[in-house]
Amino acid sequence: MRGAASGMMSAMAATFPRTRRAGYDPEQVERFLTEARRSYSAEPGSRGALRAEQIRAMAFRMRRGGYEPRAVDAALERLEDVFAQRERDRALAEAGDRAWFARARATAQAILDRAARPDGERFRRVGPFTIGYHPADVDRFAGRLVGYFQHDRPLAVEEVRQVVFRPKRGGYLEEQVDMLLDAVTDVMLAVR
Repeated sequence: MRGAASGMMSAMAATFPRTRRAGYDPEQVERFLTEARRSYSAEPGSRGALRAEQIRAMAFRMRRGGYEPRAVDAALERLEDVFAQRERDRALAEAGDRAWFARARATAQAILDRAARPDGERFRRVGPFTIGYHPADVDRFAGRLVGYFQHDRPLAVEEVRQVVFRPKRGGYLEEQVDMLLDAVTDVMLAVR
């Protein structure tokens, strides 16, 4: 595993394709990847060590002629997978299979409880003049989550990471929906 992760991080540090339009700031991306390499080789639990969810939440400034966002995003998804697997392996070694999967099941149940709410009532709404996520889009995806968690219907972690909802005035509160999607990703990576 360590060799695979080191090789992946070395390959990621290679220059990404650049775009003529706005792309991710290359210096910021390279600094983050340097920090990720340092963090990966640090002792478990050391101060300032990156976690998979921090990689998922990373955002970069946009700059003309910067790195192609899709290429960087794809590399960050792979990096998140590597960190999540390492975190899972460490947690399993410390707590054991039973405790690890009990935690994942509890989180999955909380997700299912939220996703199974009635359409239009799954999340808090923003004010009537504020833009949020379109409830119909979110509700439709929540149905897919119910299918995944309750009926073993296929759903790839990439679909969760890449789902896009239309904007709508008075829609669902984006932060609340995003937190649920992050929890779904965590559970999916935990049980791979």
